[in-house]
Amino acid sequence: MKRMIIQGGNRLSGEVTIGGAKNSTVALIPAAILADTPVEFDTVPDILDVHNLMIILESMNVKSSFTHGFLEIDPTQIIEAELPSKAIKSLRASYYFMGALLGRFHRATLTFPGGDNIGPRPIDQHLKAFKALGASVSENNGTVHLDAPNGLHGTRIFLDMVSVGATINTILASVRAEGTTVIENAAKEPEIIDLATFLNNMGAQIRGAGTDTIRINGVDTLQSMNTHTIIADRIESGTYLAMAAAVGDGVMVHNVIPEHLESFTSKMIEMGVDLQIDSDKIYVPRVKQLKAIHVKTMPFPGFATDLQQPLTPLMSLAEGDSTVVDTIYPKRVKHIPELQKMGMKIEARDGMIVIKHTDQLHGAEVSAGEIRAGASLTIAGLMAEGTTVINNVGNILRGYDRIVWKLNRLGAKVSIEDDSSVKI
Repeated sequence: MKRMIIQGGNRLSGEVTIGGAKNSTVALIPAAILADTPVEFDTVPDILDVHNLMIILESMNVKSSFTHGFLEIDPTQIIEAELPSKAIKSLRASYYFMGALLGRFHRATLTFPGGDNIGPRPIDQHLKAFKALGASVSENNGTVHLDAPNGLHGTRIFLDMVSVGATINTILASVRAEGTTVIENAAKEPEIIDLATFLNNMGAQIRGAGTDTIRINGVDTLQSMNTHTIIADRIESGTYLAMAAAVGDGVMVHNVIPEHLESFTSKMIEMGVDLQIDSDKIYVPRVKQLKAIHVKTMPFPGFATDLQQPLTPLMSLAEGDSTVVDTIYPKRVKHIPELQKMGMKIEARDGMIVIKHTDQLHGAEVSAGEIRAGASLTIAGLMAEGTTVINNVGNILRGYDRIVWKLNRLGAKVSIEDDSSVKI
């Protein structure tokens, strides 16, 4: 196990470039096995989830190579095989192999996926969609068996709740199914549009991605003709914007899609951050005074649940009480006791997170319970006096492209070390 060591108190300045979207990447890699040709991706983030997905691909005799943000995947010699449970359980997005394998082979067997423990995230809507498409579903000792011996057939599917995962899995299963599939009450996230763009460029017929109704006419084959460039990561973008406002003396954030961040940047502007927003970059000047705000997370285009924790340290600098209500994952509170160890005045009560003004944070030994909690602790560590040690740093590395290198280029003092070498 490794830890992140942060020497606090250093102001940040300079430029940082955002990587490709994690939430696109973890869907696009499973989607690649639907292709009848090799596939190429550009601006792929260098995160642990990518390497774990490559391990899963290897178990199916799918060759892949990853260098400098460029990922090549060759599914032309794919075989049906048992997938490595350790890699499956390390990331929740491995469940996209359900839809992809069902679409490719009309059957799949997977152990229940892992990932961040941020409260209930059932896959009942995924399984409902697979059944509607003609697959039988059985569960046994944490393993899901899917089988459609007569193939998959297009149908109309209404998702009982807006679910990014279920929307993506339904697309993956139905893109090569016979007939037309209509997904109603679909999620609208940019990552779904990115996936549809990738599949359409290979010959799929998907219409309506980004709206609440998606229509898919099944096709017989998918063939890649060009390299797919993954969209910028809006969650990484928001994390660095919040960090720059909290401890920056002027930071330019490059490779940003401002339209994907409007609900987030509007809250920063409401706080008093004078963001200078361009077509593909945002400049964050030094912040002098902040006002308290109230945040309520919602499905896209609302305020993203993944950004409530990274914004928390900045909210602690505001005058007055800020609040967060997470309607997506109400139990997403693993950061609270850790931030309290650092002196932040924050608590959860009555389904709401309350952040009071805090004059000074101090270094402490804390633990990253999940990706975005880890991002929150990283920003707090940069703000704090003294040394902060973040355990379970693997959770941060799962979601943030080359984070130590990027932070140190901005002027931070951050390193990753083995547990045994750390003294605090």
